[in-house]
Amino acid sequence: MEKTKFIKNHEIYDTLIISELAKAQKFIWIGTSDIKDFYVSKNNRMVPFLEILSDCVKRKVELRLIHAKEPGEAFRRDFDKFPSLNDGLERLLCPRVHFKCIIIDDIVAYMGSANLTGAGVGAKSKDVRNFEMGILTYENKIISEIKNFFDEIWMGKYCLACKRKKYCADYIDLI
Repeated sequence: MEKTKFIKNHEIYDTLIISELAKAQKFIWIGTSDIKDFYVSKNNRMVPFLEILSDCVKRKVELRLIHAKEPGEAFRRDFDKFPSLNDGLERLLCPRVHFKCIIIDDIVAYMGSANLTGAGVGAKSKDVRNFEMGILTYENKIISEIKNFFDEIWMGKYCLACKRKKYCADYIDLI
């Protein structure tokens, strides 16, 4: 297996969203500027991506999500269908987040351009998805660096100096 590889378009969906997320045993950390309701393949049917996350919660996988803006009405409607996410998904809203990453069990990480939307991760048909690319890595050093930056945001390292505090519902006051 390659330690680090370039992935694009449907490979993000096939490799990351469908294959790697299903293997998660300890944690999944997701950073995205935009998150929308989208559907993925599960047991030969299309289900909300939130169902996949709910399945992870039921397997006791820790979920963290950092995103820049509140998702739309369709996302919230589907979110309510999966009550396990209320307690099992930790969320942080940070209007400065523009990075896109997914870290799974300290084993694999994705870093690239794709938001967590159908068009972004390639869940839509080839004619309506975005042109996206990223790096999928199994290299411990790179995974650790991505995870550390994510954790710095999560723990509020940059909140005191942030010039957008008034827009941040989850501002962390570390004084």
